[in-house]
Amino acid sequence: MSVLVIGGSGLIGGHVLTRLLNANAEVRCMTRHPKNLESFAPDVKGCLGDLLRSFSLSRCFKDTEKLFLISPVSRTETIEGMNAVAAAQATGIKKIVYISVPMPQGSTHIPQFRNKGPIEKAIKESGITYTIIRANNYFQNDFWGRAAVTLYDVYPQPIGHVGLNRVDVRDVADAATNALLSSDFDNTDYAIHGTELLTGDSVAEYYSRHFNKKIRYAGDDLEAWANQALHMMPNWMVQEFKIMYEYFQAHGLKARPEDLARQEQIIGHPPRDFDSFVTQLAQAWKD
Repeated sequence: MSVLVIGGSGLIGGHVLTRLLNANAEVRCMTRHPKNLESFAPDVKGCLGDLLRSFSLSRCFKDTEKLFLISPVSRTETIEGMNAVAAAQATGIKKIVYISVPMPQGSTHIPQFRNKGPIEKAIKESGITYTIIRANNYFQNDFWGRAAVTLYDVYPQPIGHVGLNRVDVRDVADAATNALLSSDFDNTDYAIHGTELLTGDSVAEYYSRHFNKKIRYAGDDLEAWANQALHMMPNWMVQEFKIMYEYFQAHGLKARPEDLARQEQIIGHPPRDFDSFVTQLAQAWKD
């Protein structure tokens, strides 16, 4: 079995690469950057391609059975995802596993959610076997808050007080790998969540406990958050994230009971818990 991984240099894609190699799959990874080719494991066949340049895709997509697709957070996300689906059709790929998001009613105005809708539609209309994995907010999004937590005793992500069933990217990668390796999850959507509903305050409590000091939630002031975030990301991204956080603060992003009941089927084990994640992260940051 041959699998093309798009996004293999990212958090989820990197875990998927490792899991596929451990399963003795033939793995190819596409990247836009020649320097990334040097970082891939010896058993990974690297190839250069750019989802914005559809003419560059055929050499990476051809002679491949399955595609792992995660579209980037960008202003061209929809175009890039649609180009990937078109290339998959043209080269005869037989299965696509796509990482999307839960889309409860009233959430499709969020740019990071709305951009994925046309990609999903194209996948389902392509005639290609698919699995769509809808992943909640990642534990690992906290990585960029290291300075705030360790130096200023603040948890900065303005997720609000309603709650999100946040998830570990390793569980998302496990689900994606299982969908690529098995036909049990074909032509189905699966939502992947953590089992605990987390708020800004409860997340801060976890960090307080593991760092042995008081960490406070920075609060719901999105203008204050945006002023800080502009030091780390472009303005367009900050403005789009503000829309997402406004939704989280008003509605949360809660798992449906039926999603919690069936997600273990595709993950292959109980979801990782946030306490274990923070335990490992605190040790790594202290080291």
